[in-house]
Amino acid sequence: MSRTILFIGGNSGIGLASVRLLVSRGESVIAAARTPGPLVELGIPVQPFDARNPSTLELPPVIDGLVYFPGSISLKPFHRLTPEDFLTDYRINCLGAVAAIQAALPSLKAAPRASIVLFSTVAVAQGMPFHASISAAKGAVEGLALSLAAELAPKIRVNVIAPSLTDTPLAAALLNSDAKREASANRHPLQQIGNPANTAELVTFLLSDAAGFLTGQVLRPDGGLSSVRTF
Repeated sequence: MSRTILFIGGNSGIGLASVRLLVSRGESVIAAARTPGPLVELGIPVQPFDARNPSTLELPPVIDGLVYFPGSISLKPFHRLTPEDFLTDYRINCLGAVAAIQAALPSLKAAPRASIVLFSTVAVAQGMPFHASISAAKGAVEGLALSLAAELAPKIRVNVIAPSLTDTPLAAALLNSDAKREASANRHPLQQIGNPANTAELVTFLLSDAAGFLTGQVLRPDGGLSSVRTF
């Protein structure tokens, strides 16, 4: 039986790759995003949602999964970060997820089993310069997920994906030359940058019954950056 998965965002990168993969496997996807974008071209119904100022969502009675994709990459020296920088990252990455989950919770609870997938970053586990604002926001996302995994068990599983730099439009400014791409790849033990298709496979796995014994976990498709040293 086809399940219904709610995507918040998903018009590019990992989100769009995940939508395509789920649709190819016969799943029903609905979405809420700032703009309709490519999702509409795939026949996905899209309603407005701005993570910085969330609006009311109109959702079906039963939802089997929710994936929250909105994110930001705000890299600045700490002394140049303003309180508004921190608040903007927190609104997009954490409070937007809170609003989406609260809106979808009745529909998720109505499913026999449901799964929530959130996104963090390798920079929470692996300290990196210039990442103070986004690391603080994504660290809050990981804390939120662990708390919800406990509170919503046993019917709703909550997990986090914390990738390293992935070849997506969000990361375009960090990968816009051959030199930058090579340097980014060389920082990883696996000598490559992230591929959206690989992470999309992880998204679909966490939504599936195959991940039925996983909750409260932070999975790290980061090329070994957070845990492995090759020197």
